[in-house]
Amino acid sequence: MTEQVLPLTTFYSGWAAYQQNLVNIIAPLSPAQLALPASSHHWSLGMIAQHIVANRVWWFQVWMGEGSPDLAPIAHWDPADEVEQPALDAAELVAGLEATWHMIADALARWTPADLGHIFPSPSRLSEEEQRIFGERTRQWIIWHVLEHEIHHGGELSLALGNYELEGIYGNA
Repeated sequence: MTEQVLPLTTFYSGWAAYQQNLVNIIAPLSPAQLALPASSHHWSLGMIAQHIVANRVWWFQVWMGEGSPDLAPIAHWDPADEVEQPALDAAELVAGLEATWHMIADALARWTPADLGHIFPSPSRLSEEEQRIFGERTRQWIIWHVLEHEIHHGGELSLALGNYELEGIYGNA
């Protein structure tokens, strides 16, 4: 009897729906709405969205070598990046979400549970101190970290949008 090997998309199927929810809440936002702060001392809504998109490239491409080299500049969309980034409009953010989602979905469709234990060293472009802090990471850890990061910041976006009487991840609930 042949053992069936399932792709990781089998286990992460809800992520695609969450991705679509992120697109749905970002797409209709005006530049003025994207500039609204999540709270008085936090990033703007647009900056949070940029951070989500940049994080995907940081972990999936910089760490694991996934996706097209054309995505590399997106890693610098993060507001915490050394080079200050201009604010992006909703269409640019949606394009970034979609392009990086394709990178993630393609990888999850190709990887199997046996691939989860693969260990990645810290990228050589990190400083020695950053390499020490980050250390090695498994594929399983990286996937979970990116997903939990999106859930965290998606919730932050959703709460902030609700405070402005705008639709959040799960509508106006």
